[in-house]
Amino acid sequence: MDSTSGRNAPDGVIVTHPNRDKPAVMATRATVVLLLLASAALILIVTIGGWNILEGGIPILLVWALIYIAMAYFAWRWSRGVLPMAAALALLLLVFALVAAPSWFARDKAGFAEPGLPASLLGILTLVLIPVQILLIAFTMRGFSQGWNIELEQLEPGAEHDMLARPV
Repeated sequence: MDSTSGRNAPDGVIVTHPNRDKPAVMATRATVVLLLLASAALILIVTIGGWNILEGGIPILLVWALIYIAMAYFAWRWSRGVLPMAAALALLLLVFALVAAPSWFARDKAGFAEPGLPASLLGILTLVLIPVQILLIAFTMRGFSQGWNIELEQLEPGAEHDMLARPV
């Protein structure tokens, strides 16, 4: 990925993002994107698998998955501002998953409506969502501290002479 910015700079000036070329920063970005997409996939599997059981939560979960996909897109494009929002949503989803997981396992008893996927599988997927959200919080905060947004303006080679020759 090129670390030059697409923003307009004066003639003879190159805007670069030096932190984006570091391997640790690129690995963090890739991990954040992967965790956001994995979270969205888990949310969608649990939502579709428990469609006939989840009454009022379906629109919220679908929107949540779409927001995670959009955040993955923006994180891939080096948007640092999406990282704290992703961490906040991950914390909220972590709490919901902690509360919801035991109820999926309680549905294995007689008298409960059977969801599309086995309730124990939905419970396991909900439990898997918990460490994924913890990792997402950790990596988004790591990415936020890495300075994805830092820009340096440098003169193009040979542009220094042109800048001195220009009238002010």
